[in-house]
Order: sequence, then structure tokens, then C-alpha cells
Amino acid sequence: MISNSIEINRRPEEVFAYLDDLGRHHEWQEQIVESRVETEGPTRVGTRAVDKRNVPGGPRDVGYEITEHEPPRLAAFRGTDGPIRPEGRMIVEATGDGASSRVTVELEMRGHGFGKLFAPFARRDAARQITKDQAKLKEVLESGSV
Repeated sequence: MISNSIEINRRPEEVFAYLDDLGRHHEWQEQIVESRVETEGPTRVGTRAVDKRNVPGGPRDVGYEITEHEPPRLAAFRGTDGPIRPEGRMIVEATGDGASSRVTVELEMRGHGFGKLFAPFARRDAARQITKDQAKLKEVLESGSV
């Protein structure tokens, strides 16, 4: 399991609201070319979305479903298709006087079928990418533009 945390100088409610806007994930995750939410209404357990990601071999649609949703603290998801299916959680905790947040991402890359051969490589790449993406998340949120 990959786990990484970062401190962000924004209130947990603000951080979670931004993370919860699935259509904006491309703003802070560099591998995402575009995101589309396939379920009507606000994000909740059962919400489905698809990210078009730049991955080895070219862009690929990666579908996922929200499996846990406890605003403003926790969201979890699982991949719904493909040879490598991510499962993860994003945990947002108040720090200090509550004006800042700690965002922890936990991620596992599960191989299915021939994907079992590639899962170790996907885990290694994901561990590097999470650090970069969290730095971008911090930059976007602390810039005050959202």
C-alpha cells in the first residue's frame, strides 16, 4: 500500500470540497487529460467517473466508483475496469487550530488478469506520481484561485 501525506494551508472543508469535485481532478493530477462524472447529482457512495489518463502505452480511460464518502473527512474509490485497478482513500484532517489540513492519500494498485504482471510497476510509478500530484494540489489550493 502506498501512503503519502501533505499539509495544506486551507480549512478541511475547503480542501475536501475541492477533492470532492471529481471533474476538477485534472487540475492537480498531471496524468489526467480529462475527467467526466457519469452519475447525476453530488458526489456520494456509488458515484461513477472516468478519467482519461496518460499511461505507458498511451491515453486510457480509467473508470472508478466512490465506495466511501464522509464529508469533510474521507472519500474512497475503487477502479471498475482494466488490467490495473486502483483502490484508494483520501483522508482530510484538521491540523493546528483547524485553519490547515493534512491530506493523506492511500493507494493500492490491483492487477487483474495479465495486469497482475504489471501491478508492481504500476505501484512504483503511482508512488512517485502521488508525491507530485499532492504538491500540485497544495499549490492550487494555497494560491487562493479555488
